[in-house]
Amino acid sequence: MTTEFQSLPQPATLARFPSLQGRSVFVTGGGSGIGAAIVTAFAEQGARVAFVDVAREASETLAQQIADAGHARPWWQVCDVRDIAALQDAIARAAAALGDFSVLVNNVASDDRHTLESVTPDYYDERMAINERPAFFAIQAVVPGMRRLGAGSVVNLGSTGWQGKGAGYPCYAIAKSSVNGLTRGLARTLGQDRIRINTVSPGWVMTERQIKLWLDAEGEKELARNQCLPDKLRPHDIARMVLFLASDDAAMCTAQEFKVDAGWV
Repeated sequence: MTTEFQSLPQPATLARFPSLQGRSVFVTGGGSGIGAAIVTAFAEQGARVAFVDVAREASETLAQQIADAGHARPWWQVCDVRDIAALQDAIARAAAALGDFSVLVNNVASDDRHTLESVTPDYYDERMAINERPAFFAIQAVVPGMRRLGAGSVVNLGSTGWQGKGAGYPCYAIAKSSVNGLTRGLARTLGQDRIRINTVSPGWVMTERQIKLWLDAEGEKELARNQCLPDKLRPHDIARMVLFLASDDAAMCTAQEFKVDAGWV
């Protein structure tokens, strides 16, 4: 496991959120990349974290690293989120172990490249089954518990890729653009029960996968040309925004999109 996924030092300059201490948090796609940074960040805040992922080895390694660092070991389960029944069953099992969830982070995604001409109906449906559908049904599964708690926070991971007219993944762009509609479409309904729902839209985040597959010399030039800030985005940069939106510090934030993209869009 590379440093992309490991706990970073907690400098005194970074905020701690006392309201997250002891709260139960569920993260989809939490075993690697941005998801792993989110799982780690919540564990470091003293939250009880559960996550699902298809990557067994990476997930177990992450859970052990968090426990070795002195934090509560996350509950986790292998789950293919394309299987909605399995996803909702995992959420129910995790809630039985950790208690009703105060926070849901809909993180899971896959930005596989494809062309307009190559997409078949089956491929299109499969892309939506990973990048769009799980968020809705995860929300459906956690909301009854949030209502019992009297409040909650849902954080949906969007993307700035479609907003910057990025090419090479039209199905991914469709799915990620719909995240803003999901957030705004549910905000009033959920808000009646003090459940907040927001979108965090990352820019080009330097996960191990992105570095391995896409970051070449031309990619470096694209970063320099488009970002306002010179530093590369890292998974923990996204996690920090997610922490804020999950905490009571963001008590009156809902129906909004928060971009973390170094000024690209």
